[in-house]
Amino acid sequence: MVCGLLRPDAGSVHVTGRPVSTAAGPAKQLIGFVPQDVALYPDLSVRENLRFFGRLYRLPRRRLERRVDEVLDLVDLASRADDRVESLSGGMRRRLNIGAGLVHSPTLLVLDEPTVGVDPQSRHAILESVTRFGEEGMAVLYTTHYMEEAERLCDRVGIIDRGRLIAEGGPRELVQLVAERDRVRLTAVGDLSAYAEACRRLPRVEGVARGGDRGDVVELVVKDARSLLPDLLDLAHQQAVGIRSVEIDEPDLEAVFLHLTGTALRE
Repeated sequence: MVCGLLRPDAGSVHVTGRPVSTAAGPAKQLIGFVPQDVALYPDLSVRENLRFFGRLYRLPRRRLERRVDEVLDLVDLASRADDRVESLSGGMRRRLNIGAGLVHSPTLLVLDEPTVGVDPQSRHAILESVTRFGEEGMAVLYTTHYMEEAERLCDRVGIIDRGRLIAEGGPRELVQLVAERDRVRLTAVGDLSAYAEACRRLPRVEGVARGGDRGDVVELVVKDARSLLPDLLDLAHQQAVGIRSVEIDEPDLEAVFLHLTGTALRE
């Protein structure tokens, strides 16, 4: 809807005061969209892809060539400019995907989960680039399932659950919603699904989710974790669940999401 591809059921979207609609119009010229799936031509070179997307916005030839060179530097692909996209690594393709959304110098850049499936080095490069875009005055709308990215990058955060905006504000402002809560991570073995459901019924437990690479972590948002910990351990004993480790952390945006929705982030 922000990009004008879908008509909103209610309300409107404006970019620099211009209304965005499903029809072609000046507002769409101000928007750069970077989809989650890489949308590039694999048999064209890096430079040819950027030229193609620039021509869609009818950039004059001289301006286009200058802008392509600028974008190649921005996404750190100048040394691969004449290589075919099919020869690039996954992280490089992600960076070029962002470059395609930048080539016409948009006022608003919409990024849909740009770091999904990339290696740590490419992820760091992408996050550094997004930070730089904001510092240079570009508005960035960034969608992500990684709350640490939202905390690092965003001035304002909106939390959406099942298609509804349930909270909005600055990261610190949202964390204040759970300022008196703790986030508890229990690494354990046993029937953790049943244990998590039993934990959910305890007083002062406000959110429960499964986590960990092997599904061996139960995460909770609770009030006064230290006084509740004996109850959590007793319940684990009753459920024949073996607790391997316990971590108690200060609240963060992940804790806010757990508190507001009662569950973990869903794909």
